[in-house]
Amino acid sequence: MIFNIQRFSTHDGPGIRTVIFYKGCPLHCDWCSNPESQAFGYSLMYDRQLCKSFGDCLKQESNYLSAGENRILVDWVSVTKPEKFKNICAARALTVSGEEKSIGEIIEEIEKDRSFFEQGDGGVTFSGGEPLSQGPELDVLLLELNKLKIGVAIETSLYVPWENIERCLGRNINFLVDLKHTDSDKFKIFTGGNADLVLSNIKKLAASNENMTIRVPVIPEFNHTFQEMKKIIDFTVALKTVREIHFLPFHNFGSAKYEMLGMDYKYSGIRNLVADELDEYVVYAESVGLIAKIGG
Repeated sequence: MIFNIQRFSTHDGPGIRTVIFYKGCPLHCDWCSNPESQAFGYSLMYDRQLCKSFGDCLKQESNYLSAGENRILVDWVSVTKPEKFKNICAARALTVSGEEKSIGEIIEEIEKDRSFFEQGDGGVTFSGGEPLSQGPELDVLLLELNKLKIGVAIETSLYVPWENIERCLGRNINFLVDLKHTDSDKFKIFTGGNADLVLSNIKKLAASNENMTIRVPVIPEFNHTFQEMKKIIDFTVALKTVREIHFLPFHNFGSAKYEMLGMDYKYSGIRNLVADELDEYVVYAESVGLIAKIGG
């Protein structure tokens, strides 16, 4: 299941890229800018700015919706089948994130941009969510794209069983790997996951000599100190086969989505980071032999 297709991207791998966003992620990072990507199924979203108070939705789904002051109130806990709300709102205040597409339909979407890929090193990037949690469908899709000679990048946390990664080896994939932290306790608190699995998978992938770039989301209160970033950089250098590291400054551009999903945003009120606040990380990374940049 996907939730978005973004065309003409220049920040998710080399060249001009079409980015396919999959739904479903085993992690729940506190700062996630696409919270609608976390659920593996459909997600209901309510944008009160678009609500015209027509009332049609209340008539159809009164068990889950009620009238508030200039808005609709959603009983988020009771909504177990968000797909029921598809096309319920003419004003598009209530929408459902998630769309089932066949492999053929996804390839058809990608093929629309082939002429742009051929102008350089472009191609398709699978993002999410976690693309490597998608199962056999992704395997088949990768095989088809290989036949079509369309370049592939995968944005991944590598928070999956090694077998999911191993199936992708030897296919000339550009792995864009999020390395969020090396400390197990902090990783668990802020993402809900186990850092040891990620670190182990990164080491195995590096040993496989695949094309891998380490990307570090720089997050206040999580890893935005020189001491913590130094450990991440030193871990990357020790991999030997990885030459490039990108630092991605925190932003809160996705904050409005949390309210639309009935979720709490733990980074509310935290300001965006600017590039020059990450300069010391770039300087250190370059001093130990890595190619470093700010942004994807």
